Amino acid sequence: MTTLILTVAGSDRPGLVAAVADIVDAHGGNWESSQLAELAGVFAGVIQVSVASEREADLQAALRDLDGLLTVSVHTGADAASAPERPITLQVLGNDRPGIVREVSAVLRAHELSIQDMITQTRDAAMAGGRLFEATVAATVPAAVDLGALRADLERLTAELQVDITLE
Repeated sequence: MTTLILTVAGSDRPGLVAAVADIVDAHGGNWESSQLAELAGVFAGVIQVSVASEREADLQAALRDLDGLLTVSVHTGADAASAPERPITLQVLGNDRPGIVREVSAVLRAHELSIQDMITQTRDAAMAGGRLFEATVAATVPAAVDLGALRADLERLTAELQVDITLE
């Protein structure tokens, strides 16, 4: 079996998920995991499918036929690294401003963390007015990473960005 990662995007309308699912099923593929969302009128997502190696090329060709309905990019999945890792969760909350994701991701990169899942949103601040930025990041940390140094860098960042960052 081959693992494929599909990225899809197109103008939101009914039937987009069904169109992709029909093609995956017609080629003997298995829809394993996905994250799909509508953002500002655009449907976007990432889908992990598995398919028999001998059917991969036909599946990819059929997905190209969705052009005009959805833009689909196909990437071949890689085997996961076997180095020991620890999971962590990071919560960020504060007044919205440009650069928060850039700054937080720079600290994570500096400590060799790999982001597995990241959800961000902005919303109106109920009492204070303005916009709030929220993020939840699930990452893996190599066993050799100094968590104390990571915490220190995140604490420095909370002061610079004036946001709350919680590391679990």
